[in-house]
Amino acid sequence: MVNTQTVATDIDSAQPAGDEVIRCERLTKKYPENILAVDGLDMVVHCGEIFGLLGPNGAGKTTTVGMLTSLVVPTAGKALVAGIDVVAHPALVRQLIGVVSQTNNLDRALTVWENLYYHGRFFGMSARQSREAADRLLVEFRLTERAKADVMTISGGMAKRLQVARALMHSPSVLFLDEPTAGLDPQSRLALWEVLNKAHTEGQTILMTTHYMQEADTVCERIAIMDHGRILASDSPKNLKQSVGADSIMTISATGNLEALAKLLKERVEGVTGSQQLDGTIQLRLKGAWGVLPRVVSVAEQGGYNITDLSVTEPTLETVFIGLTGKELRD
Repeated sequence: MVNTQTVATDIDSAQPAGDEVIRCERLTKKYPENILAVDGLDMVVHCGEIFGLLGPNGAGKTTTVGMLTSLVVPTAGKALVAGIDVVAHPALVRQLIGVVSQTNNLDRALTVWENLYYHGRFFGMSARQSREAADRLLVEFRLTERAKADVMTISGGMAKRLQVARALMHSPSVLFLDEPTAGLDPQSRLALWEVLNKAHTEGQTILMTTHYMQEADTVCERIAIMDHGRILASDSPKNLKQSVGADSIMTISATGNLEALAKLLKERVEGVTGSQQLDGTIQLRLKGAWGVLPRVVSVAEQGGYNITDLSVTEPTLETVFIGLTGKELRD
């Protein structure tokens, strides 16, 4: 039996500082055969924000969420959710959080409405409270017409919305979303983020993982870019994109030795702050791009190179990631 007095004392002493709702200190997970999934992660998530863990598959995002939701036991370090030590009091943490996993884990023996109703009952809601909350969430998540349907008969987008609705049934302090839009069509993604943005405007704290750059850029207020179990950078999307030190990115396809051409352009074109080869192209980081395009073409031709394609875009989160890791996101 848990000593409730001791638990209460531990919770009181671990109350988050300010508006912190999640804190990780040197959080580490090492699997058998010396596989280091998460490597000394330090992270803070504030109350009421949408915080994104962005990175390729295998970066450690899902393992991090697993540790924060008490599903994975850390090898070392500390994790606090709402001031509660996740390892010391996992049952208390589970009462305070909502979790939406990558896979569809809806109860196939229940209808759409019953998945909500019994989830509420499981978390201590009265029959009346659970009925009212289930009815309300069906309306909010546009699932009313399928309330009595077998969950096996609804679309993937509806199933994901139902998972999110179920996770919100008991009004959790933090909602964890692991790759919430993976595999969804564009319409389903928009519908899902519509309801999540509504929850956010009402004060819901959301921590999500994703490998979709545009999604992280448009949805998250702050982002931590992860790879190989480590956070490489963390800030707002705007500040991260500004950190590349460029106003625009020029992508060039050309014949000949691309390494030599990249070096030539960096040396002879004013405004080029950096260059990099990527997927058979050259990427130039530019400051003050006005008039640079004809200069790039001229320098390339003078060097004996033939440019076959050229485009100019603003810096993106992918630009930041490649600048930090020197490679593209992995599938």
